[in-house]
Amino acid sequence: MKKIAWTLIATALLSAPAWSAEPSASTYKVTQQHALGGAGGWDYVTLDSSAHRLFIARDDRVMVVDASTGKLMQEIPGMKHVHGVAQVPELHRAYASNGHGNDISVIDLNSLKVLGHIPVSGKDPDAIIYEPATKHVLAMNGDSNNISIIDPAQGKELATIALDGNPEFATSDGQGNVYVNIEDKGELVHIDIKAGKVLHTWSLAPCEGPTGLALDAANKRLFSVCANGWMIVSDAEDGHQVAKIPVGKEPDAAAYDAQRHLVFSASREGVLNVIRQNSADQYAKLADAPTMKSARTMALDADSHRIYLVGAKVAQKGKPVSGFTLLVVNGK
Repeated sequence: MKKIAWTLIATALLSAPAWSAEPSASTYKVTQQHALGGAGGWDYVTLDSSAHRLFIARDDRVMVVDASTGKLMQEIPGMKHVHGVAQVPELHRAYASNGHGNDISVIDLNSLKVLGHIPVSGKDPDAIIYEPATKHVLAMNGDSNNISIIDPAQGKELATIALDGNPEFATSDGQGNVYVNIEDKGELVHIDIKAGKVLHTWSLAPCEGPTGLALDAANKRLFSVCANGWMIVSDAEDGHQVAKIPVGKEPDAAAYDAQRHLVFSASREGVLNVIRQNSADQYAKLADAPTMKSARTMALDADSHRIYLVGAKVAQKGKPVSGFTLLVVNGK
């Protein structure tokens, strides 16, 4: 074979992606729509994968939906502008953040009844996660710029961590490192949750209004999605930016499928952006799957690779919400 042919083959092999994502992201599309209805706004969607159900934060209640059928199983009342739900499987409990109550509702995962409330000293607890290394629940307090550290076993707030701005979504690597988007500063903070202190603050520029956040733990990459239509990929060790990808504006959720090496962003524009991770530092947008305007919060099922989003046919400010719907996105 001629030397030039060998050169072309070698070049192609060297430029090939480090891994492949299957199936093609171009096949991602809405395959099911389930009308749930009901009044009121909504926020985060949380998947209980062991019981195949979804928890949807819905202002004065939490909707519990069968993830397999899309049927509303029941509603958990008594919430006060609830934002999100964090699960602690070993305690068979879930914890819901009440933004207008400045407390956390404790939910029994078996009976789906509220067992009590945990007051927090912060104001407007919003995003909420479980941090397995410390076995603590963390609530991001949007109006007091701090994080409440809650011991679910004792049922009380242990301490707070001060931040320099408004915390949005957070994620944990499961080893004591917690990362939080700072919405009003366009920053990402790295917290040593065992020590209870901020280690680093990193700029996400040109990001404005970072909200959703996802983590590739194996490659130590963080995905922040921003109101002005960017996804910023950051190195979780030193915070340097490795990529920025245009996405739909006003997203509120990001997700990472570790098996398929795909990153997702759901935006208010009614688009699910599907981005392929060719290597830890190389990304390419593969698809903009139409969903529903206002469908910007989501949950990923890592086993089935399904994505669940919620939106409403009418969701404009100043108008009652109507046509609230669960969307199921599949990629074949």
